[in-house]
Amino acid sequence: MTNPTFGETIVKTAAAWGAGASMALCVAVLIASEFMPVSLLTPIARDLGMSEGEAGQAISISGLFAVLTSLFIAGFTRKIDRKFVLSSFSLMLIVSGLVVSFAPNYTALMVGRALLGVAIGGFWSMSTAVVMRLLPESAVPEGLALLNAGNAIAATISAPLGSFLGDYIGWRGAFFFVVPLALIALIGQWTNMPSLPPRNRRATGNVFRLLARRQVALGMTAILLLFMGQFALFTYLRPFLESAAGFSVSGLSLVLLLMGLAGVAGTWCISRLLVTRLYSIVIAIPLVMAAIALTLMAVGSKLPVAALLIAWGFFGTAAPVGWGTWLSRVLHDDAEAGGGLQVAVIQFAIAIGAAAGGLLFDWAGWWSSFAFAAALLLGSSVAAWAASFEWEHSKSNGDPPRSRRGSRSAAPSPGPYCRAWYGLKRRLT
Repeated sequence: MTNPTFGETIVKTAAAWGAGASMALCVAVLIASEFMPVSLLTPIARDLGMSEGEAGQAISISGLFAVLTSLFIAGFTRKIDRKFVLSSFSLMLIVSGLVVSFAPNYTALMVGRALLGVAIGGFWSMSTAVVMRLLPESAVPEGLALLNAGNAIAATISAPLGSFLGDYIGWRGAFFFVVPLALIALIGQWTNMPSLPPRNRRATGNVFRLLARRQVALGMTAILLLFMGQFALFTYLRPFLESAAGFSVSGLSLVLLLMGLAGVAGTWCISRLLVTRLYSIVIAIPLVMAAIALTLMAVGSKLPVAALLIAWGFFGTAAPVGWGTWLSRVLHDDAEAGGGLQVAVIQFAIAIGAAAGGLLFDWAGWWSSFAFAAALLLGSSVAAWAASFEWEHSKSNGDPPRSRRGSRSAAPSPGPYCRAWYGLKRRLT
């Protein structure tokens, strides 16, 4: 009996794509729910009688539970049908939306956000493997692109949509808005997705074993610092824009929307350069973002602030694309474990960055969160440069990362600064 890696012959094409579309919708709702508090911190804090820094922990707690779930969910559910597992996470998303929408106090809000974190970590951890079973091999890239499209759209609209809805129907109405969308996604999954019993496979092992590779450890460090810095600042944009820059709610929504649109443009532009300039890009992006964070501390008028934040959206949204490309090249031989580790690192970084930013925000004001973000972003650039240097070192020893077909040309470019440094080192030694 054959056991194909890609595709389930019993699945009809239309049903498979219907399941894929419902998964993409669920991804979009998950991401929108995760980041919607960014634009609603002020009304949440006012309504529940807490500080804006405490309200910001609604993002950090979901990130923390997403980390824990992404690391351990495969082992906990190894005997359960994947259709049931994904549907359970979609149901958990609905419950989370209801709990947050009707939360009477801080504790209930945190419980709802923790449930969301479990749904995010679990759904993301299994989505790629499920798509590979739903679709034939030739259609898998399109299926994964569909999931990523849901992610990109949600990341673009979640903050401005939350601000817009919060202005008209309140922050509770904004969170309740995602519930019917999640219900549609759940119905689509249950209707179109076939039974996907777990396969008898050897355990994948501890994902942290990958950190024994020096280049992987450096790259993951760069990713950790990048997302910590990004969300130490991004989480508290609304209080900054309202109190320091003097934006109205409508002006705030417009700035957040323009940031999202700039992010879409940045993703498209920078993705075209990643083939030959991967390391140069992942080194430069956090440097630019750090410069933007520091410049925001020195300006206060609306137009310069808006321009700087649009630039932040352009580069910040594109950064994960660069590191996703890095992962596919450096860990092509262990991409599933590498993807799980990357999800855990990103969610952990979001949780820690938002939490630390909130503590600094309450202690010394918005400028301390921005300075902290700039320092983390500078550290990310240094770690990315070190990963580039490590790749160049492995290349000189005749062991560069290879593509699936063993081609050296697929390895990421280390960038001009790394090549110059390594060339000088060789001459001196």
